[in-house]
Amino acid sequence: MAVLAALPALLPAEVAGGIKWTPPSSWKSQGPRPMRAATYTVPAAAGDKEPGEVAVFYFGPGQGGGVQANIQRWIGQFEQPDGKPSAGKEKTAKRTINGLPVTTIDLSGTYKAAAGPMAPTPVSKPGYRLLGAIVEGPQGAVFFKFTGPAKTVAANQAAFESLLASITR
Repeated sequence: MAVLAALPALLPAEVAGGIKWTPPSSWKSQGPRPMRAATYTVPAAAGDKEPGEVAVFYFGPGQGGGVQANIQRWIGQFEQPDGKPSAGKEKTAKRTINGLPVTTIDLSGTYKAAAGPMAPTPVSKPGYRLLGAIVEGPQGAVFFKFTGPAKTVAANQAAFESLLASITR
């Protein structure tokens, strides 16, 4: 494994929206799904009952809404333990990765996860965390959304940052 970590160029890269990235080797690819360029299962941290998930969305040039609208939508998918909205509890930042503008978000609380297209009522998942990144690629925005139990997300935060650092045109 140390050899693979030292040679990231040899790991498979994913592509969408004119960018490419290399997922961490410990994450299991679920392949493309409807509306998703990629989906990864992130191993659960010790004591967590379920794994995390990184969903990568790409809708096409000019599609998927603006950066701020998506940040607000993601905030709306969380509420605080006291049942109050999460607006104002998020940490957002803007940075440039390999010449590409990236907006990130970090938010914890109760995740109101979509149960699926045929189940309109979201499932509440307390103690969850979201790490998200919106990369403004040459062919449109690419959305990276990492959700899972807070301990699992914390244990994989460096791996998520590694994925972001691997992004190139």
